[in-house]
Amino acid sequence: MYDNLPVPGRNDACWCGSGKKYKKCHAEIDQRLDRLYNEGFEVPVRSLLKTPADIEGIKRSAAINIGVLDYVAAHIAPGVTTAEVDKWIYDYTVEHGGIPADLNYEGFPNSVCTSINSVVCHGIPSEKDVLREGDIVNVDCSTILDGYFSDSSRMFCIGEVSPERQRLVDVTRQSVQEGLAAVRPWATLGDMSHAVQSCVEAAGFNVVREFGGHGIGKEFHEDPFVGFVGEPGEGPVLVPGMCFTIEPMVNAGGAAIDMNDPNGWTVRTADGSDSAQWEVQLVVTEDGYELLSW
Repeated sequence: MYDNLPVPGRNDACWCGSGKKYKKCHAEIDQRLDRLYNEGFEVPVRSLLKTPADIEGIKRSAAINIGVLDYVAAHIAPGVTTAEVDKWIYDYTVEHGGIPADLNYEGFPNSVCTSINSVVCHGIPSEKDVLREGDIVNVDCSTILDGYFSDSSRMFCIGEVSPERQRLVDVTRQSVQEGLAAVRPWATLGDMSHAVQSCVEAAGFNVVREFGGHGIGKEFHEDPFVGFVGEPGEGPVLVPGMCFTIEPMVNAGGAAIDMNDPNGWTVRTADGSDSAQWEVQLVVTEDGYELLSW
């Protein structure tokens, strides 16, 4: 096989752990992957494909991740500090048996990223960051439970926001939906990326190039890198069992970003325009996709 991993005998148990014989489970998919690889397509190694047991584990992790974002939605308001949001995330996650994946990840000091207005991503929570009427903020959190990772983020409008900010938030969310509509087995990542980019640019906004989504499940960040600028038919083939995030970062102004914050993390728009992001986690299925975290 193209990935040099073992191939079971046709009547042996499938490598995915389904309990089915290989010939009635992944044999046909593996043959198709091998053929596509030999034809020059980019295909994932089979170790990245999630088994039914893996998917159930990710769902249990995601239940915490979804629950904590629901908690934030019910409590976030003008006057709340991003440090308070960080405490909510930590307390809820730990109380439900999970671990905040962001905390201490490559030195990140908090349990969540809170990115306000012109912050594109990786905003660090602080007592000094008080959410005010009219702000927009992305709350991006990730959870580890029993070794499985989940990841999603939402935009929150603080009180009444300007029509321009509301439109940015809405278009960014719609771009995720357009991306999801393009996810189907044996399509390509470029099909999804093109759908997101088309939606964003038709609205007069721009997609950040340097950051994107990622594979996820057994590790926080796995292959492939998931960009949101692309052409149909390009990039990795989408295979049942692939698990990744769709999380476009959309700028109201130009696509350029500023990564010079002294804290080494916080990324802003280069022109000071607003930025928005929504993130979902999914797994490719035999007939489309299944949302795991949102």
